[in-house]
This record gives sequence, C-alpha cells and structure tokens, in this order.
Amino acid sequence: MYSNPYNNTNFFEFFLQAFWRMIGFIKGDLSYNSLVSDEVQLIVLTLVSASTALVGCLLVLRKMTMLANSLSHTILIGIVVAFLITTRGSIESSHDANMTINLSAMIIASIATAFLTTFLTEFFVRILKLQEDASIGIVFTFLFALGIILVTTLTRNAHLGTEVVMGNVDALQLSDIFPIAMIFLLNGVIISLFYKEFLVSTFDPLFSSAIGISTSFFNYLLMFQVAITAIGAFRSVGVLMVLAFITVPPLTARIFTKHFSTMLLLSLMIGIGSSWIGVAFSRHILTIHDIALSTGGLVVCVMTVIFLLSIFTFLFRKPNFLNKFRMTPSDELLNG
Repeated sequence: MYSNPYNNTNFFEFFLQAFWRMIGFIKGDLSYNSLVSDEVQLIVLTLVSASTALVGCLLVLRKMTMLANSLSHTILIGIVVAFLITTRGSIESSHDANMTINLSAMIIASIATAFLTTFLTEFFVRILKLQEDASIGIVFTFLFALGIILVTTLTRNAHLGTEVVMGNVDALQLSDIFPIAMIFLLNGVIISLFYKEFLVSTFDPLFSSAIGISTSFFNYLLMFQVAITAIGAFRSVGVLMVLAFITVPPLTARIFTKHFSTMLLLSLMIGIGSSWIGVAFSRHILTIHDIALSTGGLVVCVMTVIFLLSIFTFLFRKPNFLNKFRMTPSDELLNG
C-alpha cells in the first residue's frame, strides 16, 4: 500500500505535488498501480466531466435537460435490479457493505429503465396530450420513488442507497477508472461518427426529417448515452449530482459561444478544471481544518460559482444581455 503524498498539503501544494507526480508517470518512475486515492479521484472525475460534457452540450441545445434529469433519477431502478440479480446469493448470506455490481448487468438494466422513462414520457405527451414538463414530472417522480422504495427495502444490508444516490468519490479504487474511461471513449466515438447528424437534427429538426435524418432516433441515441454516462458516474457523484455535471459546464460555455465545437471544448475545460479545483480544495480543507467534505459536492459548487461569475462577467460587458428574457412575444415581433 502506497503512502499518500498529498497528505497535509494545502491547495497550491496539491497542484505542485500533482505536477511532479505527473512528470514521474511520464518518465516511467511511477507505475499505474502506484496511483493514490487523490489521483484516482482526479482521473475518475476528469473522465466523468469529459463524458458528461459531450452529452450535456447536445442536451442543452436540444432543450432536453429535464428529460436528462428524469433519467438520472430513474436509472436508480435499473441499478437496484442489477444489484439484486447479480448479488442475490451474497445478500442472503452476507452483510458485506462493499459488494460490487456486475457492470454489464447494470448497464443493460439501466438502459432498459432509460428507454422505459422516455417511452412513458412520450406516451403521456402524444397519447394523453399532457404538457412535456408535466409528463416528465409524473414519470420521473414515480419511478424514482419506486427506486427509493426498492433500495430501502431490498438492499439495506449492502448500504447501496447512499452510494448510488449521493456517490462516494473518496471510496474510489483503481478498478473504477476503466469503466468510465470506456464510456467516455464510447461517447466520443458516437458523437464523432454522427457529428453532422446530431447538428442537423438539433438545430433544424424539420430539415433533418426532410433529408431523411430521424430526429427521434438521435433523441433515443442521446438518451442511451445519458443512461450509460450516469451509470459510469454513479460511483463517484451519484445519480443526483451527475445532472450538474451534465448541465452546468455546457450552460456556462453557451454564454460565451454560439459555435458547437467551441462549446464542446469550453465545456470540457470547465468540467475538468472544476473537478481538479474541487479535489484540491477538499484536500486543503482536510489539511487546514481537519474537516472531510464531500468532494463531489465541492466540484458541483465550483461549477456553479464559475457559471455565476460567467453570467456576471458577461452582464458587465453587455448590460442588455438579459433583455431578451424580459421581452414579451409582441416585443419580439415588433423588434423582428
């Protein structure tokens, strides 16, 4: 077991130590197995931030963040079902709180739950003629409540509920790096292969349909990506805070650019930068004040502060930035 070189380091010392450790890895003086907990946190949160930024930009531009919010909650049922199927014998014979869930089973169950959520939402909108936000509210609250009931009644011995809902970035291990790395790679490949199709179906759905690009297909493909990304993130940030990773960096990037490629790049930088600052600040607070704070929670707070500072900076430069949100439809017609 390697001693943690980040113990008793403050905010700036953390980054200095990380720099020299990175040089050591590049030169081959340090191996993969010598990674310590702080570095595992940095790597996992970096991959989570990058993966969520890729899907988050499309969700924000498609105005589908509410549906993503729904999915990030309802996949809890899929996680519980996968847990019950793959560890049933262990639950009956053991009270081990560190039991692991088969990743393949969890992904399959969660994707099925994601498609069920999307289908039910579409059903209420198209068949029952409910408004989309009302439909999402009904579906996700019901399925999330069902997931909470299953967690509290069927998996209490494994203490699964707290970790899935809130995450536990401080308990990450080397084995947690590979799954989220593969999910990031998959998201990158999908968006690279269908870059033009995603752009056309996002910005001009009517033209997309006219030239044979199915908007519904790419909506479901995006929901699939959201589901697997949330699965990859649940160990570190849980099914609740992952929504902040999906939405806040893209919303911040959207303030500064109208170009999709630039928005992607800025979102990646904001998400990754926030993750590093959050981990360093968590270590700083532990060193200086001997208080162990939620690292995932600190990362979300950093993201939000960056978003608010971006808003205020943009308002300072362009005071009329918010006028379009104050105009009535008739004002828009008169100014059109």
